[in-house]
Amino acid sequence: MLLIGLTGSIGMGKSTVAQCFVAESVPCYEADEAVHRLYQQGGAAVAPLAKLFPTAIKNDAVDRGSLSKLILKDKAALQQLEAIIHPLVRADRLAFLKQQAQQEKADKGKAHKVVLDIPLLFEVGAQDEVDVTIVVSAPAEIQKQRVLARPAMTEEKFIAICKRQMPDIEKCRLADFVIDNGGTIAQTHKQVQTILKKLEDWPQRKWHMLLAKEAESVKNKQT
Repeated sequence: MLLIGLTGSIGMGKSTVAQCFVAESVPCYEADEAVHRLYQQGGAAVAPLAKLFPTAIKNDAVDRGSLSKLILKDKAALQQLEAIIHPLVRADRLAFLKQQAQQEKADKGKAHKVVLDIPLLFEVGAQDEVDVTIVVSAPAEIQKQRVLARPAMTEEKFIAICKRQMPDIEKCRLADFVIDNGGTIAQTHKQVQTILKKLEDWPQRKWHMLLAKEAESVKNKQT
């Protein structure tokens, strides 16, 4: 199973690119969707976040708008949040991958490709857990226009978010492939198709490494 790490700064259009992969029958795990589930009523993140940020809990769920205001300029609060969320998302992602591995096995060993949409892929070092990295990029003016069009978004908030993310130029330098998402969806989709062809013979190593790492972690907890 080939693990494809998809990333890009806010407003670059990762979701659009992810849908292009899905249209090509490549399953996609979206970290943002996982966070939404973790924040919902009954989600695994609600109880621990309620202890740290009680004012961000509404109707037994995490209110993302309230939480965002609390961490916007508070680096310590952001680190506390990440210490809770990142392990939960990692576990959720591993469960998704195991499900995909079972599907690959059911398909009689036919090699599968899986996209992992991880917004902070390079920032958290997750590039070491995927076989190939793809960065979604777009001109700065288009990025800003897209982000400021979002509900409740301000220029101050946009700037604060950008400061927490690795600069686009640096992400592009580190990536195996860069998708220019500043044009039409058709142009973006064509780039996805081109990359998928190039990945047909790409080395697949990281899935088995992740399984070995998990097994070692479980073993250590038992001893």
